[in-house]
This record gives sequence, structure tokens and C-alpha cells, in this order.
Amino acid sequence: MNNNERELLRFTTAGSVDDGKSTLIGRLLYDSKSIFQDQMSAIEKSSQSKGLSHVDLSMLTDGLRDEREQGITIDVAYRYFSTPKRKFIIADSPGHIQYTRNMVTGASSANLALILVDVRKGVIEQTKRHSFIASLLQIPHIIVCINKMDLVDFSEEEYNKVVKEYEAFAYKMTTKDVRFIPISALHGDNVVEKSENMPWYDGRSLLSTLETIHIASDENYIDMRFPVQTVIRPHNDEFHDFRGYAGRVASGTIRVGDVVNILPSGFESTVKSIHTFDGDLEEAYPPMSVTVTLEDDIDVSRGDMLVKKNNQPQATQDLDIMLCWLNTKPSNPRAKYYLRHTSNEVKAMIKEIVYKIDVNTLSRSEDVSQLGVNDIARVRLRTTKPIFADEYRDNRITGSLILIDETTNETVAAGMINF
Repeated sequence: MNNNERELLRFTTAGSVDDGKSTLIGRLLYDSKSIFQDQMSAIEKSSQSKGLSHVDLSMLTDGLRDEREQGITIDVAYRYFSTPKRKFIIADSPGHIQYTRNMVTGASSANLALILVDVRKGVIEQTKRHSFIASLLQIPHIIVCINKMDLVDFSEEEYNKVVKEYEAFAYKMTTKDVRFIPISALHGDNVVEKSENMPWYDGRSLLSTLETIHIASDENYIDMRFPVQTVIRPHNDEFHDFRGYAGRVASGTIRVGDVVNILPSGFESTVKSIHTFDGDLEEAYPPMSVTVTLEDDIDVSRGDMLVKKNNQPQATQDLDIMLCWLNTKPSNPRAKYYLRHTSNEVKAMIKEIVYKIDVNTLSRSEDVSQLGVNDIARVRLRTTKPIFADEYRDNRITGSLILIDETTNETVAAGMINF
């Protein structure tokens, strides 16, 4: 299998300050041979100068923390590594409550959330908050790494206690695939190799789980949605009559010969051809970027969407959404914003804040008049013209949106659509 054919798994990591997240990521990178020799030499030297008997792998990720301490905010650090089986992108989010928005950003496109729990502390508020955000963002898979097993003599009893505690809280979540792995990030137990210290654990190591977990069905291949990003009309004689619509397949499959409707006009046509940089295709599926041509000469522009005739998104001007407020400036009641949904942009107004969620206790407060940074709330929006949307749980692309401040052009909030 060549390098480009390997499946890509995106995962987000979350944990509280001292539960060994940096060490775990460092261990994954180190044991999967994903770091350069000069990086390794520098870390070995630094560990010796600190008088440590082991190599401090957390330094692989903590270089960024120094920058954070100097007042440079690093929102989410993305790291890339690969094994012969898969390619990986890690979105490493800060764990503190004031970085809730950063975790939402880092987790929004993840297939999997990796949540770290210190076996001695068990399920704490941050564990619940990170799990709630993972569930809110409909991340399909959660792996709970129960860390520092070496500090409880690799006790099965202590591990089971934390598993029970997590399960008691997790039954309320929408994520159905939750797995538990007992690890010691410091010593590498069950991180890349199976641990000999825990013969009672019969599951896979963390890396083996990451390599084999089934993610192909995470994409929606049923509801065909093709938001048009740009119209391609070459100005040369060779392609004088060419008119193509370029974009990324959000969901479903689009094939040559398919009968499609163009929204919002509702006109019907047939897919004539599908072009890519590497040649023509008979069909395209998510997340491919392609250019589609149609049999009929119809006026199609950016923000329009191609859908199958008998499977259409909902056209609506009234949206019920879960919103995460990202901006340091609070929301204004009834203020107008630009709403960007796929490649479409309309004006919108926050009509009502139904309730705000306390991400630590999951309790709801009503009678809220405005939202501040990191707040997560259920709100109702009204748009100036209809958008074509699906529920977020059915389609993470056509079910999500962002709000942009009209005057500053800053992105102020990100939302997930419910109907």
C-alpha cells in the first residue's frame, strides 16, 4: 500500500494538567519512530541535566508550553505521525476550563477522542467536561486511557473502579463506542507494546487500537451533499464551453449520470463528468475535492448545493443550535451576524438563548441574556434567507456553521444544528 492510500485518523487528546498527556503523546511519537534523532538527542541531554534517570518524553510536546508561558497563545497544537498501517493527526488541546473553545476547535473534525484519567484520581470534573464536549461534537469513538497504572502496582481492581465510575457517567452521552485501556505513559505499558505487567488486560495496546479501530463508516455515504465553492470557466479556446462546479463532497456519493437538484433554485440536471487534478472519475465521495459538470446550462454559483433528487436537506430560516461562543467580546441580544454554512453566507440574528450549559456539572441555566467566551448554549437563530441544512448528528459538515461579526470580521461562535 503506498503512502497516499493509507487511511487518515484524526484524534483529539484531552486531560487535566498532571495526568501525563504530554508524556503519552511523546511516548506514541517516540515508540512509533516518529521523531528525529536530533530531537531525541536534545531531549536525552536535557533529561540528564535535570538529573532524571529516564528520558523525559513530555519535552517533545512541552516546547510549546514555554511559548504559552511567554504570553503567546497556542490554541491547539497539531502533530502528525504515521505507521505502516495508518496516518495520524493529533489535535492536542489545552485542558483548562478557559480553553473550552480551543478543545471545541481541535475536536470538531476528529474521528476519535483520547481522554486521559489518572487512576489514583478517577473521574474528575475535567474528565466529565472533556467527555461532554466529545459527545456534543458527535465524535464517534472515545478511548479512555487510565494512566499511571505503575503507581497502583498495575492493580486490576483499581482499574475496574475507574471504568465503573466512567461508565456510570457516560451512559448519558451520545458516543456509543467507548473503550478503556490501562496504561503507564511513563514506562510505555500498553502504549505501543502490550504490557507484561498487566496480564489480566486482554485488549489491544493504544497504538494497535488507533491503527485498527473502524473509521470508514464514520463518514455519511447516504445523503449526497455537494456545496459549490467556485465556478470554473477557463477563458481559452480549447475549453471554450467548459463550465465546472468545484467543491468538496460533504457526504454521500456523486456519480456520472446521477440526476441532481441544484439548491436553492430547485432546477434539475444530470452529472455529465467528474474531474480531479489526477484525471476523470466515475464517482466521488467524502472528503474528495472535485469539479463536476452538468448536462444542462444552468446558473449555478458559489453557495449553491447539488443534492440527489429524492434526498434533500431541510430548507429553513429558523435554526435551533448548540453554540460555543469563541469571542472574548460577549454576544449582544438581537445583534446581527454573518452566518457561514458550507460555502454559503447569509445574515442572521440570535433570536433567543434557550439555556446555557455548565460544562462541569452539565446543569442548565435559563434566563440568560448574553454569552461570554467559552460558553456553550442552546440558541435559536433567524436567517435572512433559507439555508439547506442537515442535523449535525447526521452530517457534521452540512450540520455545522460559524457566526462572524459584521464589523470586525472575527469568527465569534461555532454551532451545531438540531431540528
